[in-house]
Amino acid sequence: MRKLTAAVCLFGAMTLPAYAVAAEVAVLDWRAALMNTQSAQSSLSQLEGQIGNQQREAQALGEELQRLQERLQREGETMSQSQRDPLIAELQQKGSRFEQLRREVLQAQQASEQRFLEGAEPKLEQAVEQVLERHNIDVLVEPQGVLHSSTDLPNVTNEVTQIFDSLN
Repeated sequence: MRKLTAAVCLFGAMTLPAYAVAAEVAVLDWRAALMNTQSAQSSLSQLEGQIGNQQREAQALGEELQRLQERLQREGETMSQSQRDPLIAELQQKGSRFEQLRREVLQAQQASEQRFLEGAEPKLEQAVEQVLERHNIDVLVEPQGVLHSSTDLPNVTNEVTQIFDSLN
């Protein structure tokens, strides 16, 4: 009886890996698939149009802040208090404006990303379903989730992007 149980367990252990290998596994970087779509590129262009001036102003302010800080560090010890105080006030004023612009740009980016993702989710799901059915894929993993694979897993990211674009 023990030999029969051992034989059944051994047979089960030998056939289990065969079932595990039979599952079709593929890789999908869904973020890249979405960001490469025409919709994402259009959304990014719209966002650039909305916040481009603020980004340029923030960049110019950042450069000016850096110059002011360097000047204050370089000449601050030799400056009189009456020279240093206006420089510090200007630094604080421009620093506040820089932070305000940075927050506005970040909020606009987050809102734009959220709107895009909400609109894109149904199409992404539909594109993924089509790829899963077309290639008979059982398991879909993100590239960062694969620690080791003895074989190259098919990457369906570009195909998902193409199908997504065709759904528009």
